[in-house]
Amino acid sequence: MKYLGLDLGTRTLGVSISDVTKTVASTYKTIRFSDEDYDKAITELATIIEKESIEKMILGFPKNMNGTIGPKGELALNFKERLEETFHIPVEMQDERLSTVEATKYMVKADVSRKKRKTKIDSLAANIILQTYLDKKKGLK
Repeated sequence: MKYLGLDLGTRTLGVSISDVTKTVASTYKTIRFSDEDYDKAITELATIIEKESIEKMILGFPKNMNGTIGPKGELALNFKERLEETFHIPVEMQDERLSTVEATKYMVKADVSRKKRKTKIDSLAANIILQTYLDKKKGLK
C-alpha cells in the first residue's frame, strides 16, 4: 500500500507516489484538464489509485503566508471532500507554502530548460508535498 501526493492547480494536478515503506516520494505524473474540470482529474486518479494500491492521499494545502485560508485553500478543501466521497480513503492536508518555489529552484539548479520546467513543476511540487509529509511522520522534520 502506498500514498499519493497531490498538488492541485486550476488546470493541472501534480501527482507523486510513495514507495511501499512510505519513506521515499517519487514524481508520478501531471494530470492536465480544462479550467477547473476536476472530473477529468478524478477519473485519472481512479486509475492510479487502483493500479498502485493507494491507501491515503496527501493534498497540498495552499495557505496564505500569514496562515489564513484564501480562495485556493478553499478550493483545496472542497477537492479534499470530493476525493474522500469518491474514493473512500483518507485525504490529509499538507501545508504547501513555497513548494512550487522550491521545485523551481531544484530545476534551475539542475539546469532544466524553462520549457521542461513547465511540464515537470506540478509533479515535482507534489513530490515535495508528499516527501515533507513522509519526513514529518517519521520525525525527520
